[in-house]
Parts: sequence; structure tokens; C-alpha cells
Amino acid sequence: MEIISKISKGTNMDQVYIPKKRIGFSIGSYVILKPLYEINDKVDEKILFYNVNYLEPVKLTIINEIFSEVENNVENYENIIITGSFLDRGFNFSDIDILIIKEEKINNSYKGTYQNNITKIKEILEKKIGINIHIILIDIKTLLKGLSTDPLYQTMLSSCVSKKRFVYNIRRATNYKILDLHLLKSKLLIDNFDYLSGKEKYELLRNAVSISLFIENKKISKDNINHEINKMFGKQMDKKIKDNLIADKINFLKKYKIYYNNLFSVIIKGIKNASKQKQAD
Repeated sequence: MEIISKISKGTNMDQVYIPKKRIGFSIGSYVILKPLYEINDKVDEKILFYNVNYLEPVKLTIINEIFSEVENNVENYENIIITGSFLDRGFNFSDIDILIIKEEKINNSYKGTYQNNITKIKEILEKKIGINIHIILIDIKTLLKGLSTDPLYQTMLSSCVSKKRFVYNIRRATNYKILDLHLLKSKLLIDNFDYLSGKEKYELLRNAVSISLFIENKKISKDNINHEINKMFGKQMDKKIKDNLIADKINFLKKYKIYYNNLFSVIIKGIKNASKQKQAD
């Protein structure tokens, strides 16, 4: 068993934290610590990168492990996609997000079997690599519909790696009622600001910005989202928010409330116009 962790600064001695729920590494046992650059695992599988410039060798090994487990436990999959903060440079992530794409919608009679297989994959991977795993099983039709109407899907796939090549040509269909529901989540940044971690604050802000980019028919990508955040709040604010280092909370919330309310007004106007158009038809 191998676990990926990082060295943390301690008062008297530096330390390495490992999960309490693990197989092996019993308390009192001796272990060997090695820097990641000494790991020479061969990367045999071909991995396709989409807006990911660099991945550490150990991450490539983990990705191949994921691909292998999915192949062994899921029949007739269309593709395997890995996304989320795991793909960011460094090791500041707490989980791995995996999409398993099926060509056809899963028949109700087989849902239980697939769910059992997904649970099995999750348990095996978490035991092997010591990282929380999130798995979404989705069919192509549902995925394409999500990409055309939901900025969350576009954000998710704007930076990813996959087992097989994919090209999804979609036309955006703006459903303001769906966007209204998604924007409501970002109101938590105002209501619960003091109780949120830096990562949670960034995710809620990213959600609102991705909705705005979607409405304006602009490309939704990590770079574009961070550009909008920094334009709104100042240089390097995307990183400062993630690290929970917002120096001027009052000014930040003032700007965000204006941004949120303006976006909310655009969505409400869109809902009203769509309703009028429907009545006219």
C-alpha cells in the first residue's frame, strides 16, 4: 500500500499526516519516506489531456490505476474522465472527481448492479491511494444536455484528462430557471461568509462567475473564471480566496453583493422574457 501525503510544519518536529481509515501502516510500525521524484513507475496507458499543462508522475500513476479499476468493473463504458482540483499543479487537493460515461441510459433493472460496481471501485481506490473518490455515472445524452444548459458541466470539463478522445459539439440553450437555481447556491457566500473555508468561498464565487460567462456566451474555463475574479477583486485574488486570505472582508462582500444582485436581475429578466415568449407562441 502507498499513501500520498505532504510534510507539514510542526512546533518541535515536522510531520506527515495519513488517513485514520487505512489498510496497513498500523500505529508503531516503521515506514520509509521517499520524495515523489524518486518514484519511477512507468506510465503505460495513454492519457489525453484537455487544458492540463502538467501532471506530477505520481498523479499519472494514480490515473492509470483509476482507468484500470473502471475497466475491470464497468462493462461497455464510453469514456472515463477525471476532473477537479486533483489536476491542479501540486498536492493541495482532498479528493478525485471521476466521470464514467456510458453510451446509453442505464436500464432500471441494471441500476443496482452498476451502483454496486461503482461502490466497489470507490472502495478499492480509496484503500489503494488513501484519497477520497467521487464517481459520477452518466450517459452521453444526459451529459450533452448538461453541457448545453448547465455552466457547471462546462466548468467541470474545461480542464480534464480522459481515457479516450472526446469532441462534444454543443449549442448553448439558456434556461434561466436552471441558472436561477444554480445562482441560489452562490448566495451562501454572502450568508455564511465567516463559516466557509477558502476552498468553499472560491467554489461559490466560481459558480456565480461561470453562470455570468454562460449568459454572455463566453468560454467557460479556469483561466477565464480566474481572470474575471481578479478583474473584480484585484490581482491574485483567485489564489488569496482559495487560501482564505481576504484582507478586506467588508469591501469584498460589498463588491460581491453588487455582482450577485446584477446577475440575479439579468436572470429574472430572462425568466420573464421567456415566459412572455412562451405565451406569445
